[in-house]
Amino acid sequence: MFQAILVTLILGGALGLALGVASILFAVEEDNRVEVVIELLPGYNCGGCGYPGCAGFAEAIVAMEVDRTTLCKPCKQDQRNKIIEFLNTTAGSDGSVHQLAE
Repeated sequence: MFQAILVTLILGGALGLALGVASILFAVEEDNRVEVVIELLPGYNCGGCGYPGCAGFAEAIVAMEVDRTTLCKPCKQDQRNKIIEFLNTTAGSDGSVHQLAE
């Protein structure tokens, strides 16, 4: 019985250490601007923009795959202006700043 407990503790510790090292080595940096853009979008998740919901559209805007916000049909003009202003003035984690049009 003691042997089984000891083996379980050693195995658990080794696997925990391996997971900790892997989380450091394979960490992915996320752009914080995506969350802000998601909050500025209307949140209908209609897919009318051609992306899978507002989160997909926000990721595309921040990744500079989309150069205009008019693809989001339910988005009002004041919301679009806030998104454009935010992305044109806020640098990402790589230091890039957008130059979005309407």
